Amino acid sequence: MSARPVISTHPKENVAQNGVSRVPLQGSNGSSVQQVPQLHPVSPSGAGKAMAPSKQSKKSVSYNKESEEYRQRRERNNMAVRKSRLKSKQKAQDTQQRVNELKEENERLEAKIKLLSKELSVLKDLFLEHAHSFSDSGHPPFTESTGSGQEANTLGQ
Repeated sequence: MSARPVISTHPKENVAQNGVSRVPLQGSNGSSVQQVPQLHPVSPSGAGKAMAPSKQSKKSVSYNKESEEYRQRRERNNMAVRKSRLKSKQKAQDTQQRVNELKEENERLEAKIKLLSKELSVLKDLFLEHAHSFSDSGHPPFTESTGSGQEANTLGQ
């Protein structure tokens, strides 16, 4: 069985200013030190869940408004806001363009449907007119089982 290091809960562990604890470990190869992030409680009383320093609010840090760091942060933030707004505007324009393209395609398809419906109506009328004239000339009507009326007459003779 391999020896696993055990984190010591020794009260004299070193806590750095950046919220990282230096915890001594005891392992098979002697003593060593490992850095462990220090967790801070959410509430001042210490009750509740602990939160890592990277997850804590950065608003607690105040900057001097005349400092170079503050000016650089504001400039980067302003650039990020402009970029985000441009991206949002571009996405809205792309969506509107797609909507317009789909509307045009829909209109073309509806026009095609009307044209094909008219063509179908004309072809139905031609077929019915031909069927009536064919039956008026003394030929039996067309049926699926016998084929055309003329074929039935030739078979019967």
